[in-house]
Amino acid sequence: MNDIVRQMDEMARKLEQEAGELRVKVHLAKMEASDEWKELEEKLAKLRSKTKELSGVTAEASKDIGAAAKLLGEEIRDGFKKLATHF
Repeated sequence: MNDIVRQMDEMARKLEQEAGELRVKVHLAKMEASDEWKELEEKLAKLRSKTKELSGVTAEASKDIGAAAKLLGEEIRDGFKKLATHF
């Protein structure tokens, strides 16, 4: 086998190994992103629920619920930003 063929064969072997490693990383990232997405959807549903609660409570209680809803919204926003870094 001449030198060029040997070099190309070695390059192809290394690239196949890298592709396999990357395939595993992509699969794990997909699973992690899916778990994060489910968690964020649950939090978003909770935020919607808190928003509905606000319409039927006193002004004092609405401050507490509103503060909790705001924190939850910020947590969801931060989660979306973190999730977006996977793409």
